[in-house]
Amino acid sequence: MGCGKSSIGKVLQTRLGCRLIDLDDYIEAKAGKKIPEIFKQSGEPAFRKMEAEALKEIIDSEKGRDTVILSLGGGAVMTPECFDLVRKNTECVYLRATVDTLVETLSGYEAQRPMLSGDEDLRTKVTGLMAKRASTYEAVASYITDIDGVRYEDTADDIIKHFSL
Repeated sequence: MGCGKSSIGKVLQTRLGCRLIDLDDYIEAKAGKKIPEIFKQSGEPAFRKMEAEALKEIIDSEKGRDTVILSLGGGAVMTPECFDLVRKNTECVYLRATVDTLVETLSGYEAQRPMLSGDEDLRTKVTGLMAKRASTYEAVASYITDIDGVRYEDTADDIIKHFSL
């Protein structure tokens, strides 16, 4: 969350001439509701179930096709089912950022991000989420690239070079 997945995905899509699928957009279209609304009405466990089902649908429908960029929400790989789907079926890139970078990027957008709502300040929330998630992100990743201070275009070039795309 806040590391530039969507922006870097769009650069990759343009440079590679491939499709970009944003998992959150896919879920919203399927549910007919925005993610914050799903969280508010049904809670995080229901959203995570929808997320796993949507991820499986996408992976199944894209098997055997050309390169597809799939942008996942920050909590997607935190469930064992999604972790396994990503690890076994994709080349996953972890766009690693420091807490400072994430706080700067996410500042002012807390209301639009269900995982950032509540009473704690943004830095405390981001620090807590990264403490819980970083090791899982590293474990699921096929490739890790640091994005602090790097332009989206340069990160996309790095990914293309690494995977020889």
